[in-house]
Amino acid sequence: MEEANKSVVSEFIFQGFCTSKELQIFLFLPFSTIYLMTFVGNLFVVVVILTDHHLHSPMYFLLANLSFVDFCLSSVTTPKLTTDLLQDSKTISFGGCMIQILGVHFLGGAEMVILVTMGYDRYVAICKPLHYSSIMDRQKCIGLIWVSWIIGFLHSIIQVVIILGLPFCGPRVVDSFFCDIPLVMKLACVDTDTLTIVINSNSGIYATTSFILLMISYTYILLTVLLYSKNGASKALSTCTSHITVVVLFFGPCIFIYLWAVNITWVDKFLAVFYTIITPVLNPAIYTLRNNEIKNAITRLGRGLSGRSLA
Repeated sequence: MEEANKSVVSEFIFQGFCTSKELQIFLFLPFSTIYLMTFVGNLFVVVVILTDHHLHSPMYFLLANLSFVDFCLSSVTTPKLTTDLLQDSKTISFGGCMIQILGVHFLGGAEMVILVTMGYDRYVAICKPLHYSSIMDRQKCIGLIWVSWIIGFLHSIIQVVIILGLPFCGPRVVDSFFCDIPLVMKLACVDTDTLTIVINSNSGIYATTSFILLMISYTYILLTVLLYSKNGASKALSTCTSHITVVVLFFGPCIFIYLWAVNITWVDKFLAVFYTIITPVLNPAIYTLRNNEIKNAITRLGRGLSGRSLA
């Protein structure tokens, strides 16, 4: 009995996107380019915010953390994906698989809380401007970031501990490009239908609750601005539109995968690509292209670098 509970599978095999070798080679360049853009774009946002004192405010502090999390989230899956596109055998060790699950849910869970925090920050800034500096001080911002990391870690470690308690002794083909909980649990040598529903519901409810809180927050912000501040409506609407775009792009796929599962393989793969690979590269573009302060900071940084090179 004790022997049966031990995991004897040492590695898993990824099914990947398709069986066509030509298509996989074709996909290598766009996915490599996307990861390079994610790497450069998100780290550039972090550097700009850290080096420009004009951006040392709670909103940009949270944005820098969001960019850092996006970079890390993409790094959990994309490098492995791109190298696998050139490999005939797409394998990952059992430990590597657990690390992927831990990383995706840890960083994804932290990002959800950071996005909720950014929504709260905008609510205080627009609806309670006179109290903003006292409510969103430096210590509170750092505390909220710590909370996001702690919640993300607890969310992920609980899921990994549950999976480590399952026996894996037979099937080892994961029908995806990375280890995700529902697909890995299907490979266990015991009936996991009920447990899968519980774990998926946990992730889905977590994502849905965060999404609803954000939508309530931004709805209240927009109504407040439209009713009481006609002059600031344009700027507030632009800022909120950027945030809402990021929220929908990130939360939408997560909710569909874990709460309203469609059980169609190609749809699940598309949604997984969207929130682990596409969204992290879109966030820097969405924030920088729609934010005049960041564009001005980039201009100042460029002038500073030019001045140093001439000197």
